[in-house]
Amino acid sequence: MNVYDFDKTIYDGDSTLDFYVFSIKKDLSLLRYLPKQFLGIVFYYLKIINKERYKEFFFSFLKGIGNIDEEIKQFWKENREKIKDWYLNQKNKNDIVISASPEWLLKPITNELGIHLIATKVNKKTGEFNGLNCYGEEKVKRFKEKFPNEEIENFYSDHYSDIPMSLISKNSWIIRGNIIREWK
Repeated sequence: MNVYDFDKTIYDGDSTLDFYVFSIKKDLSLLRYLPKQFLGIVFYYLKIINKERYKEFFFSFLKGIGNIDEEIKQFWKENREKIKDWYLNQKNKNDIVISASPEWLLKPITNELGIHLIATKVNKKTGEFNGLNCYGEEKVKRFKEKFPNEEIENFYSDHYSDIPMSLISKNSWIIRGNIIREWK
């Protein structure tokens, strides 16, 4: 079984930020959420709030999107080509994507690719979290809950925050653009 981080690993960019910019371009009135988002950044860096709460401040813009499902559908119609060729060339139906990005954002593309998904549970209409951000040790916990008897043959990520996942994998690979190197 192969497991992949999503953003900057098999997707060229950060899907959450891309979706945000995509949504703003379609509806400039979403900029009205900027003050709240900025306040979230300040509170987070002052250690007044945790990462989940900070991201809830960021996701406040979702409240301003009328038909979120249509927005997500249109986003993937325009951004599907950002799935990296190296991944598409080795894709397998048993692959698992494990990501800190919201489940509602990645589910349509992982369904299209025919692969499994473990991601952060965020309400797509309110931006509120339903549990912890799927990041670091939380990825290991979620993987083991969903696939308790499975072994990871290869794990791919762009970031060392995924060291916990690399430690439970037979082989680990670090991704820089389209370059794949052994994780050391």
